[in-house]
Amino acid sequence: VQLQAYGGGLVQAGGSLRLSCAASGRTFSTYAWFRQAPGKEREFVAAIAWNFGSTYYTSSVKGRFTISRDSAKKTMYLEMNSLKPEDTAVYYCAARLGLGSRNRDEYDSWGQGTLVTVSS
Repeated sequence: VQLQAYGGGLVQAGGSLRLSCAASGRTFSTYAWFRQAPGKEREFVAAIAWNFGSTYYTSSVKGRFTISRDSAKKTMYLEMNSLKPEDTAVYYCAARLGLGSRNRDEYDSWGQGTLVTVSS
């Protein structure tokens, strides 16, 4: 699967952004968002089981971010609300053949990142 992430930008703290990840090729079982802040390791943000719609979040974004997908458009979204400066990072979408995982090493395909900058 090929993945294309877009939608990043500059937003003030408390604001909102929606990221999109367009997929082409075969459909994988799990799609996820990861992020990498400067000087830090890439970390799990959220994942969705494509067929079932089950969702998983890291605790720091639960209640603020919502992951979803549009099967007809083969696109995954990350709605980000109440953004904080610590959400600043490059956000990556990823896909894996198996069912949900928070481990970045278990993902088979990655898109290019999209930068989200949250100003205080």
